[in-house]
Amino acid sequence: MPIFKAPSASPTFFHHNNLLRIHYGSFGTGSMTFDLRNPDRKVHAGVILTKGVTEMLDIAPFEFFAWMTRPSLQMLNLPPAMLDDAIDFDLHWVTADGNPAALKSGASIQPTHSFATCPPLDIVLMGAHDVKYQTTDAEKAFIRQSYERCSAFLTVCGGILPMLEAGLLEGMSACAPRMMLGMMRKQAPHVTWVDKRWVRDGKVWSSSTLLNGMDLMRGFAEETWGGKNGAVEAMLDAAHFPARDVDFKDFHGKHFEVDSFE
Repeated sequence: MPIFKAPSASPTFFHHNNLLRIHYGSFGTGSMTFDLRNPDRKVHAGVILTKGVTEMLDIAPFEFFAWMTRPSLQMLNLPPAMLDDAIDFDLHWVTADGNPAALKSGASIQPTHSFATCPPLDIVLMGAHDVKYQTTDAEKAFIRQSYERCSAFLTVCGGILPMLEAGLLEGMSACAPRMMLGMMRKQAPHVTWVDKRWVRDGKVWSSSTLLNGMDLMRGFAEETWGGKNGAVEAMLDAAHFPARDVDFKDFHGKHFEVDSFE
């Protein structure tokens, strides 16, 4: 795994054993350019996929947005008042060149856009790719651009690492795969790594390992659109998005830690 060093005043690249390159710099907190709770136009939400191999379960929470459109709510015959909670989403899957992206289980996703053709995203979601993949300069540049333009940036499991590589987490609190927390605290001490299912810091929402992305999506949806006419709550409950203890107090399995992926 990479050797992380304290951020420098000017952008610098570090790498170790060709596993990860970190770009440190000052990008601020980004600008909240759009009111997600009360949108007055289509909401552009997108998954950024690198040329690494992405975990399918990490990007699965993105489906929730498709279920919050008016046609989806109408199809389920929800009470008429709930239709007022419908959100007009335009959903995007994005790779650098628009070519298919590989998934861990052998499937692939056909993107809707390349970096060049993708419209500005209001909501961004990223999942983990394989740990030995180096996020390219073009991918990091698009991540930074998307971060600056978006109103919410969601990461699931190791999807936080491309943001780290892009230099966007300085001084922030974040989640990472639970088995990696000790390693991340040692190697990236400029980030406050928290042992929670998910955490929010400004417009960055990050989750712990894999299926904790579902907990994150429930938290994000309730905070952003909840408390209106009940459609958000109805869809979250109908799909059984989990409502679990954010501090893992209800987790009774074994917890494994890794020190390195070398």
